[in-house]
Amino acid sequence: MEKGVYMATNVFVGNLPYTTDDKALGDLFTQAGTVVSAKVISDKYTGRSRGFGFVEMASAEETQKAIEMFNGKDVDGRALTVNEARPREERPRP
Repeated sequence: MEKGVYMATNVFVGNLPYTTDDKALGDLFTQAGTVVSAKVISDKYTGRSRGFGFVEMASAEETQKAIEMFNGKDVDGRALTVNEARPREERPRP
């Protein structure tokens, strides 16, 4: 890997079944390698899943493998959207 080139280890996982929790998401992605963390994003008012989450893999190679393995994969009748997570953009507060 070239010096100064950053390889992301975070992946965005969209179109998750609403029944998926952090543990289930992490367990699923262990098929691609070592999962550092897995977080399903929930609504701050209701606590319900918002249908997407983020998984941090241990290496760039495992991240790429996870994207290839799970993008478009059917989980409980829903085709997952899996790609490299982009940095969070700051949004102005209303």
